[in-house]
Parts: sequence; C-alpha cells; structure tokens
Amino acid sequence: MQAHRAAILWFDPHADTPVPHYEADGLLVLAPDAQDTQCVVAVGPYRDVAARHPGVPVQHHPDRLIAPGFVDLHIHYPQTDVIGSPAEGLLPWLEHYTFPHEARLADPAYAGAVAEVFLDELQRHGVTTALTFATSHPGSVDALLSRAERRGLRLVAGKVLQDRHSPDGVRDQTEQSLLDTEALIRRWHGRGRLGYAITPRFAPSCSDAQMRGAGELAARHPDVWVQSHVAENLDEVRWVRELYPRARSYLGVYADFGLLRERAVYAHCIHLDDTDRALLRDTGTAAAVSPTSNLFLGSGFFDHASADRAGFRYGLASDVGGGTSFSPFHTMLAAYYVGRAGVTGSGSAKTGLSLAPSHLWWQHTAGAARAMGLGGVVGSLAPGAEADWLLLNPQATPLMARRTGQAQNLEELLFALIVLGDDRAVERVAVAGAVVPPG
Repeated sequence: MQAHRAAILWFDPHADTPVPHYEADGLLVLAPDAQDTQCVVAVGPYRDVAARHPGVPVQHHPDRLIAPGFVDLHIHYPQTDVIGSPAEGLLPWLEHYTFPHEARLADPAYAGAVAEVFLDELQRHGVTTALTFATSHPGSVDALLSRAERRGLRLVAGKVLQDRHSPDGVRDQTEQSLLDTEALIRRWHGRGRLGYAITPRFAPSCSDAQMRGAGELAARHPDVWVQSHVAENLDEVRWVRELYPRARSYLGVYADFGLLRERAVYAHCIHLDDTDRALLRDTGTAAAVSPTSNLFLGSGFFDHASADRAGFRYGLASDVGGGTSFSPFHTMLAAYYVGRAGVTGSGSAKTGLSLAPSHLWWQHTAGAARAMGLGGVVGSLAPGAEADWLLLNPQATPLMARRTGQAQNLEELLFALIVLGDDRAVERVAVAGAVVPPG
C-alpha cells in the first residue's frame, strides 16, 4: 500500500453531471487489486483517512494538487507529424497532409517511431487514457499497442477502415480489412489495460459492404469499442447526403449499419438536429467534443446547450493532428471560448453548467471516462478506480503562482489552471499507481 498527501480533486464517477470533491489537505490511499493493478482504496480529508489506514507510508506533496489522469476521447496517433499543417478545411487537409503521412505508417519502423513520440506527448501532458485512431495498416495498431502495453497504459485503438474514396497507400480491401480487424480484436482486446475499437474512418470512406461488415463485427464483439467521425464539416455532410440519399441523416447512416451502441464514440457531432441528439441518447452512443480541431479547420461548433438538454454522453478530446495541442488545458480553454462566444445556438450556453471550470475538468476526466464506458474505472480517483493520477504544480510559472495563490475557491483555482496551464504544470504522472519518467 502507498499513500499520497496533498490537495486532492476527485469526482463521483456515477453522477450524470459533475460532482467535484476537493480537500485542501487530502490523502489518497492506493493498493493492488487481484490483477495487481494499483487502485484507489480511500480518498478524503487527511486526518480522517490516515486514521483509518495506520502504518501506510505517506508521501507528502506540499503546495501540489493531485487530480485524476486526463482521458482523451478522440485522437489520431498517425497525425502526430501533421499537427499545425495549414489547410482550407477538413477535406483539403486530409488530401494534402493526412493521407500522405498516414501512408508512411505501412513501414513498421516509422510507425513505431511515431508511436513512441505520441505516447511521450500524452504522458507529458497528463493524458493516461486515450481512444485512438491508427491507420489502415494492421501493423500500425501493433506498433502502438505493443508500446502502450509496455508502459502499462489504458489505451484503446483501432485499424482504420477505408476501402473507397481514399488514395493509394491508405485504401484497404474490403474483405481483408474485416479479417484484419477481427484478428486485431483477438490479439489485443482485453490484454492488460488495452482495448480495441472498430474504426470506420467516416461514412464516405467506407463501402456499404465494409460498413455492413463493421456492424456485424460490432454485434459479435459487444465489449469492444466503435469509433468514427460524424457531422464535422458542412462539405462532408453534403457529400454524405449525396452518397446516402435515403438515410435520414449522416448519423442515421451509422445507425442503419448497426454502429450506434454503448461503447460507440463519434467525434465532432456538430451539425446535428434534435432527432440525431435523441438517437445518440437512446442508443448510449457518445460524442467526442474537439474544440481546438473545430476552430482550426473552421468546421463549426459543438452545441453544449442542446447536448445537455438531449441528455446524451459527451467528453472532451484533442483530435490531434487536426487539433492543435495535446494539452488538456488548451482543449478545456477552447471549449470555454466556444461556449462563451454564444455561437452554439442558445443563450444559456454562455452561462450554463457546461462552462463551469469543474464541469470542463469533468468533461476531460470522469465525464470522458463515462462516455467511453469506463466510468468508475479511470478519470475519477474514487475508491475502486485504477490509480491513474497527476501531481500538478499550480506554481509552475510565476504568473500561474501569482494567480492561483489568489484563488478564493475551487472554481477559481481550476479556471486559473485551465487558462494558464500547460505541460509545465504536470509535475508527475502515475499510471496504475506507478510514477512514470518525464516524457
């Protein structure tokens, strides 16, 4: 057993809305479970928790904040090398940067090198769980998950399916792509802290046969994840309408192929109507909100107010490399900007719950874990959760120290970190209780 004393932030993992708990002088007690994974045994006020666990060695971290590891609900590891590439919009960006770079991951050595940099960046920024796209090459999944396994990370990834409207080098073959996907599920899903995601890139890149096959795989393997994109860009939406004129909507295409369910996560979900939002709620499908990517590519803005009214699950995501930073602080701040701009179609979005600093933090931790079907497993630091935690330094820079030192309450402290924080604030990262070296 081990224990850590500091200010502590944690969340109720079973609440539909954020229930933040905070102790200025708290204690986090950890112990291995039956699988030898360090988990949270107790958390709360130092005096009370220490009295219940006498004799446990305590590490004291004065002037530091312990918080759950961040959960990134949508990210592309092959796009690490295209972050910051200029383009007129989503489709030109894919054509000129993304697809040419993804073709290079057919080389196992290159895929492995990208995977190492990608995992280092996640770690450096305090991301301990991620739902990740690979490329259409099965070896790109092996390269990432083998390295994630060595680090003990909780990571879910999948081979991209794209058998049409894709250039040579990334286009796959329908039947083989489905055989490869099933083989990867059997190889990686449930191995240690790893999981597999069936990954149609997006509806335009997949033939009906491939989409149908993905749906059949999802039905045969209900405990794996499904991930894709939907309603990100208006040009993309128009394209889907041309390809599927009988579908009720872009989201409806995925529903028609049996790809909406628990553990299904769709990135963006910008250009939806209320019927689509109800469909997300009723099927248990979640949205990955990617504000830095949406701002960078000019795609549009996620409507937090309508999402809250509809009651479907969502969480925050970096969407690197369309997203402009691995930093959860930057993502949370971008989500705040979008809501404050009032462009989401509702005045209530300007002052609503979704913009509270603790809610933004929840969206990148316990809320994202819940959206991913991992509520209570990661993202909360509640008793029973896996011990993925961060030691944050609110004094990491002179300005941060000055501002956080004047915080009058938890919301002010969290907001100061959101606005001023970056990887310098992440002093220590613990994965399943084990402190990992700096990235």
